[in-house]
Amino acid sequence: MSTSTEPETRTQAPAHAGAGDAKAARPLKALTVAMFKGFVRDRMTLFWAIAFPLMFLVLFGGIFTNQGDAEAADVIVVGTVSAIDDAPAEARKSIDQAISITREDDLDAALEKVRDGDATAVVTEDDGEVTVHYSAADAVAGAQIQGVMQAIVQQANTAVYQQTTGQPPAFTFAASQVEDDSLEAIQYVTPSLLGWAVAMSATFGAAANLVMWRKSGLLRRLRLAPVSTSSVVLARVGVSLVIAMVQAVIFVGLGVGAFGLQLSGWWPLMVPLLLAGTLAFLSIGMLAGAVSKTEEGAVGLANFIVLPMAFLSGSFFPLDGAPAWLRVVSNCLPLKHLNQGMLDVMVREQGPSAIVLPIVILLAFAAVFAAVSAKLFRWEA
Repeated sequence: MSTSTEPETRTQAPAHAGAGDAKAARPLKALTVAMFKGFVRDRMTLFWAIAFPLMFLVLFGGIFTNQGDAEAADVIVVGTVSAIDDAPAEARKSIDQAISITREDDLDAALEKVRDGDATAVVTEDDGEVTVHYSAADAVAGAQIQGVMQAIVQQANTAVYQQTTGQPPAFTFAASQVEDDSLEAIQYVTPSLLGWAVAMSATFGAAANLVMWRKSGLLRRLRLAPVSTSSVVLARVGVSLVIAMVQAVIFVGLGVGAFGLQLSGWWPLMVPLLLAGTLAFLSIGMLAGAVSKTEEGAVGLANFIVLPMAFLSGSFFPLDGAPAWLRVVSNCLPLKHLNQGMLDVMVREQGPSAIVLPIVILLAFAAVFAAVSAKLFRWEA
């Protein structure tokens, strides 16, 4: 019997091809599930990823949709306007849906209401020429009312033409700006953007500094130091007021020097408005800092407050075409009153009476938010 010295060759069955892949996929699956759970459990991440964008969807959806539900434009008719007065019943029904008409005999008084923002336009007629007197302070409303009146004139001409075939159009259309035609758009952009800048600076500065001082222990050391709490608060207020004045100088100086900004004779009244607005937004920032535990949270909360408020307060575009409920919300915001007051004194040439109500509202906001902030204030993290 011969013995073979060659090693025995064994054939092993191959392992299942999917077993290794499944084993390698387990860590990936576990990490994916863990990360998803972390995302769902992190309320701040959920807020910024879902709730915050949804808020802007609702905001812009409310502004740019349902335009048919917006209130009719306020139009003052001075004298006889046959294109409106003699319109057929069906046409008059459409006119009443588009514009809300009041009548006056004093043209100058009616034009002053348009300058002050109390009416959208004045409509007059002279020898068949229908003129729309609008304000450049609200370019969107001005363009809308011109479009509406052009349609009314065209409709009136069609009705007359059908009755008197071969005759030239009975009415022509003209538009006239109630302010000086030399005024540029910068007149109306500057007050609103300045108000937004002051709101951003005061809110963000107070919120971030308060949290940073608390985390670093500076607030605790200030509490133990021979410095009164009122001194700390007044120092922060003083810094915010100085910053607001610096912002005003930069905005107005750049607007006048580079873009031809023309200020009304009452423009210095913007100073008390800015001071009151700074106090209001400083108190809002203190509230954001009082309830936040981290600088990121404070900045995020301040951003959540100020950014939507800027859109709802007309800092970037007017809300005349927005639904009535959205304009009601706008009137409850401090930035709306700051913007409106500065527009009145910087552009519309309104005097001290124009700033009384906005200042009262801004100071009321400051008092309420300061009281709430003091209640929630913490010296230590």
